[in-house]
Amino acid sequence: MKAVRYYKPQDIRYEEIAAHPPRAGEVTVKVEAALTCGTDVKTFMRGHPVLIKKTPSGFGHEFAGVVEQVGEGVKKFKKGDRVVAANSAPCGKCFFCKHQEYNLCENLDLLNGAYAEYITVPARIVEKNMLIVPKNLPLEKAAFCEPLANVVHGIERTGIKPGQSVGIIGIGPIGLMFARLAKLKGARVIAAGRNPLKLQMARDFALADEVVDLTKTDNPEEVFKAFSDEGRGLDVAIECVGLPEIWEQIFTTVRPGGTVHFFGGCKAGSKATFDTTAMHYGDIKTLSVFHHTPEYFRQALDYIASGQIEVEKLITGTLGLPDVEYAMHKHIEGKAIKFLIKP
Repeated sequence: MKAVRYYKPQDIRYEEIAAHPPRAGEVTVKVEAALTCGTDVKTFMRGHPVLIKKTPSGFGHEFAGVVEQVGEGVKKFKKGDRVVAANSAPCGKCFFCKHQEYNLCENLDLLNGAYAEYITVPARIVEKNMLIVPKNLPLEKAAFCEPLANVVHGIERTGIKPGQSVGIIGIGPIGLMFARLAKLKGARVIAAGRNPLKLQMARDFALADEVVDLTKTDNPEEVFKAFSDEGRGLDVAIECVGLPEIWEQIFTTVRPGGTVHFFGGCKAGSKATFDTTAMHYGDIKTLSVFHHTPEYFRQALDYIASGQIEVEKLITGTLGLPDVEYAMHKHIEGKAIKFLIKP
């Protein structure tokens, strides 16, 4: 089969590799739709110690397709089923799984290899985190389940209430989906970023109440506060960039009693500084949410299938497997939100 393989930072290769039949419990899926992701771009640029443990490796992790072959013992799926699979599944046995904190599982079974004609889904993911796609739902839309599942997890843990003012800094695909879900929760949403393409999508896809171009303001904290009730500060602020300086900046935008969600993952070893007096006496709640769980993966599919989130609007263009490296560079240049890869 044809596949894109990861060898080292900035070295991915479109090549022909052997296709192996699925083992017991596994399912081989013909990839009909794969999506580019910010994590893939970071991996392309500098590697990833968790996702890429050895090389050469499969590349890409957001996909949907059609079951081609099932391994021995598989009962839930058959050849021809339209499916979407997550990129991980918890073990159910470790300390964190026993505490139902499945996203923190110590033995997450991770999956890469979506940029290929076929992908073999490990038995644990088949069992716990692969779903049948409704007949009327295009696979191109179903492929958004994995990134959306992260956001659904984040939104549910944040506890947004109708009428609250919610500010989001960083409007890549994740920030845009946060803004859209916050709107569905009944919040008033202000979204801020720098990229013209993404600023427009904050209006067209996220339906944000206000969109702020950060290149045109010297004091974004005041812009966010002005959006809030009586200028006291936001009820909820969500950081989707992953830079410690933005973590510090967004902390200053919430009112006493507000919530700050640090969703953007910073580079290893990063430090951020906060005013402890403001945090303590202001009764400010802070949280960070990582990854997803089978529950939120299923909820993501429900959101997409219901038509509440028009994920297809996030697709910048459609490319083939030989064009994945081109797609990575377009992301780096800030000229893409998500590419649909059609093997």
